[in-house]
Amino acid sequence: MIYHGDTENTEVAQRIKEEAEMRDHYQNEQEIAAVVAGFEGCTTAPDQFKHREHLTVAAYYLRDSTPEKAFERMRSGLFRFLDHHGVGRAKYNEQLTLSWITLIESVIEQTDPNLSLLAVTNIVLERLGDSRMSIEDDHKATQ
Repeated sequence: MIYHGDTENTEVAQRIKEEAEMRDHYQNEQEIAAVVAGFEGCTTAPDQFKHREHLTVAAYYLRDSTPEKAFERMRSGLFRFLDHHGVGRAKYNEQLTLSWITLIESVIEQTDPNLSLLAVTNIVLERLGDSRMSIEDDHKATQ
């Protein structure tokens, strides 16, 4: 075996850390509520509202609502968020938002309806949380 030094050990340690974080995205429902409140109150900075936070808010909205109502709530919230932070509305993509709502709803439908918001949100993030995946890849992940 060829020894590659600390770089290899550091890369392995980083992967282990990332995998552990993937398993337990949130520790409690208060963390989820804080993400939603930051989004709705526009107190989250735009560079802090990333893929994970989008999924979290959408899962929260879908948990106790219809996909149509969750989509409208997400859409209006995104417009409010963009407007508040002076980000052009051109950044919003209606079809992309609808596609994500549909994918998240599909994941939620596959879970036990008795699971907590915490468990459901963590499952959604586990299955759809890789922002490098395309919508097509995510659709496969829900199958």
